[in-house]
Amino acid sequence: MGTNAEAKARACRNRRGGGRPAAGIVYRTWVSTTTILLVLDLAGVLAFAVDGALVGIRSSRIDIVGVITLGVITALGGGIIRDLLLGATPATFQDWRYVMTALVGALLAFFLSRHLERLSGAITFLDAAGLSLFCVTGAAKALEFGFGPLQAALLGAITGVGGGTLRDVLINRVPAVMSRDSTLYAIPALTGACILVGTVTTLGGYGPVGAVAGALVCFTLRTVGLRYRWRAPAPRGTDNGG
Repeated sequence: MGTNAEAKARACRNRRGGGRPAAGIVYRTWVSTTTILLVLDLAGVLAFAVDGALVGIRSSRIDIVGVITLGVITALGGGIIRDLLLGATPATFQDWRYVMTALVGALLAFFLSRHLERLSGAITFLDAAGLSLFCVTGAAKALEFGFGPLQAALLGAITGVGGGTLRDVLINRVPAVMSRDSTLYAIPALTGACILVGTVTTLGGYGPVGAVAGALVCFTLRTVGLRYRWRAPAPRGTDNGG
């Protein structure tokens, strides 16, 4: 599956050679070769791993295996879902640094949980930063594989929120992206992905600008939403959930 998808991307490059490069390919050059982006990507993995593990620690009757499982799934789940939908081999299975970073984050949360609870503000900051980065890189990868703007935006949002959704399902609670009690999460991710997609598909060579703009908007919506407890609209007359 991964070979077919990569061949598709190469064919797209060959067909458009000589003219203005495809939007996804312009963006790919910046995303795939910049070391700092990989560092930030792994920082997001670390933040999500710590966050997922802390959720496990707060849950009853979960041992170290459960804590690590929740941390790793939270950090890597969204990217795996995205890559499977793209028909590509998940990056998690190709680069050992992703799994190792997720494991380190989960173990860090397990052994230093008392101290990490005091750093909830910093963890929230990193969580928002990771969400912002993943939503734009996820959308960019979808464009690279030849998907349309709508599909790319959706896959960008899935990359950001997918891991947390899997975690919530495993601990038998309503996923944060759908709960009326949770602050905005999916909406910032989708907004950031849409900004990246819109910029790349309309301006072509301005992928980095779209990435920065999308990430900043996502980060701002997420952090301001947390500060002021913004929530998505919910149906009226269902306060008790039943």
